[in-house]
Amino acid sequence: MDNGEFEELFENYLPSDPLEFPEYKEKVKKLQKETGLNDAAICGIGKIDGKRVGIFLTDFSFLAGSMGSVVGEKFKLIVDKVCEEKIPLIAITSSGGGARMQEGIISLMQMVKTCESVLKLYENKIPYITVLCDPTMAGVMASFAALGDISLAEPGALLGFTGPRVIQQTIGEKLPEGFQKSEFQLKHGMIDQVIDRRNLRETLIKILRILC
Repeated sequence: MDNGEFEELFENYLPSDPLEFPEYKEKVKKLQKETGLNDAAICGIGKIDGKRVGIFLTDFSFLAGSMGSVVGEKFKLIVDKVCEEKIPLIAITSSGGGARMQEGIISLMQMVKTCESVLKLYENKIPYITVLCDPTMAGVMASFAALGDISLAEPGALLGFTGPRVIQQTIGEKLPEGFQKSEFQLKHGMIDQVIDRRNLRETLIKILRILC
């Protein structure tokens, strides 16, 4: 962000416990205290190269960046905001947990909600850039994280739905070397560029100058 300035939005949304899942409330409260976050998603508005952009990110330190009702709702809300302002959206993901099991079917519904929100971006011709960090897996990768107009990934990031060990055990075959790593995904056309975090700002500036 220019000058480190960032206006966080929708920060007061809190996760629910619809299934009364054992120890879920206690775990959430503990993580809220440790991380200072209310849930795994942060979103808001900032500037890059003087251009206003929407930012959405998932934080691995909060339940492995898993997607529950709050994460899905925040994504929808920031999409609504950028469509209203006609500014680009950048989503930065780090999630090893996918759809949050403690919220059951409610968390799975967020996959549909976030995909519908991306469709709104397409319909409004809003540039949508994804930055995939290590790891970006499961329900997050199978929904909004995989749908960017331009998809960037960090070197060596694990990107996929199910991990390689589970896949290998299921199909009973040895997987290719580097399977699901960002470099493998780039070679097979799943992402657009592998970029070191230190060069990310410069790369985003170039992309935004082209798209905006």
